[in-house]
Amino acid sequence: MAKYSLELKLEVVKYVLEEKNSMWEASRKYEISRSSIRGWVYAYESCGIEGISKKHGTYYGQFKIDVVEYMCKNQLSAMKTAAMFGIPSHKSVSDWERIYYEEGREALYRENRGRNGMANKNQNKPRKSNLDKKIKEDLIAENQRLRMEVDYLKKLNALILKKEKSARKIKRK
Repeated sequence: MAKYSLELKLEVVKYVLEEKNSMWEASRKYEISRSSIRGWVYAYESCGIEGISKKHGTYYGQFKIDVVEYMCKNQLSAMKTAAMFGIPSHKSVSDWERIYYEEGREALYRENRGRNGMANKNQNKPRKSNLDKKIKEDLIAENQRLRMEVDYLKKLNALILKKEKSARKIKRK
């Protein structure tokens, strides 16, 4: 993701708001995506210069829940909600909303950043299979049958295309 200076963001926002230019025109002039410009404009309108200069921070569970519930209650977009709460990235708000609805409120209290601590320890160990030997053999056999079926259909399709191609050549003559 490209980083833009505060001066450039302020210049673009003023170009849109004070000079009454569209975001599309600003996008063409400054060669910046309209979604970035839209976010800056919303943030500037909501929080002033602090809205576009704020650095990313750490947000706690209750704050995330409040943001998502406010967004849903007022039927706002993630971008407008981020601007209202001074959150630099609307992607964060979208992620919180997804987690809220898929995993529940409590999931927003968990810290999910960083790597799983067990990732490095288990990297070289082979995974144990919890399947019965009979089920595993059946799955392998089914997989082989399906692969043969796919190969057969591919060859059949190639033969049909070849036959149609030769029929077209005969018609042209």
